Amino acid sequence: MTVLILTSEEDVTADMVVAELHRMGTPVVRLDPADLPDKAVLSAHYAHGDFDGHLSVNGHVLSMRGLRSVWVRRPGEPAAHARHPSPWLTAEARQALFGMLFSAVTRWMNHPRNADRARLKPWQLKMAHLSGFAVPPTVFTTAPRLARQFAEEHQDVVVKSASGPPPGEPGVALPTTLIGPDADFSAVAAGPALLQRYIPKRADIRLTCVGNRLFAARKTAEPGQIDGRYGDTAHTWEAIPVPERIGRSVHEYLARAGLAYAAFDFAVDEEGAWWFLECNQGGQFGFVELETGQPVSEAVALWLSQRTAAGRRPEIHL
Repeated sequence: MTVLILTSEEDVTADMVVAELHRMGTPVVRLDPADLPDKAVLSAHYAHGDFDGHLSVNGHVLSMRGLRSVWVRRPGEPAAHARHPSPWLTAEARQALFGMLFSAVTRWMNHPRNADRARLKPWQLKMAHLSGFAVPPTVFTTAPRLARQFAEEHQDVVVKSASGPPPGEPGVALPTTLIGPDADFSAVAAGPALLQRYIPKRADIRLTCVGNRLFAARKTAEPGQIDGRYGDTAHTWEAIPVPERIGRSVHEYLARAGLAYAAFDFAVDEEGAWWFLECNQGGQFGFVELETGQPVSEAVALWLSQRTAAGRRPEIHL
């Protein structure tokens, strides 16, 4: 039984998990969908009421009947590296690859259907509220008047991107920025804006979930720090225990979202409360593991190595 990892060639975090799978003696095949069809061969067979499929990557042949699990890590766009790429070829390659994989009985980290929904920030905040997290007041709007009213109500608010930095356009990326009610909100009409009440924080928390295992790390915030991803700091990530209440909410969130892996970000305020900021279904964990020594790569490899009960399909949330 073989683990399939869908990711780019330069994914160092995936390298850490591949090393653990090799150490455990678990067969693994790594494929970037962008390399279809030039560097990989696939074939799916439906005949006489039966199904099987095969992937051939770098001399390794993987049968769908021997597929143990799929880790959708950081895959490229199907057929993006083809000699003659086109939107049509991308659509055809996606149909063939994921149609075949969805037909197999396997475990997903995470299933693409659940992952696509989990990326939507408004949906994240609703699930966080239902799961019992503290969620800062937030508005998504294209109405300058409503944005200004929100800022006047909460005084100090942050504006940030809902979807993250746009691919291939780092100069357009918007870090989380503190603004006041006297800001010019007219540009809100040009595209949806995400405004959130500012949480003065004393620390950032990255909580990584692998199945039922939780790994929390804390980094002290600099005075007045807004976005923990930007700027130099003398502080490093330190492993901490997960409060029982937070752990219950995390498991509730994962169950509602249908996720096997997730990376949560929290802001810890001056009173020690954890405020939910976001949940990244494909968030990085290598930097935390290197600084804290938490065995996240091993946990991912162990989850991927587990077998699916015969004939049982993993739960997919519609």
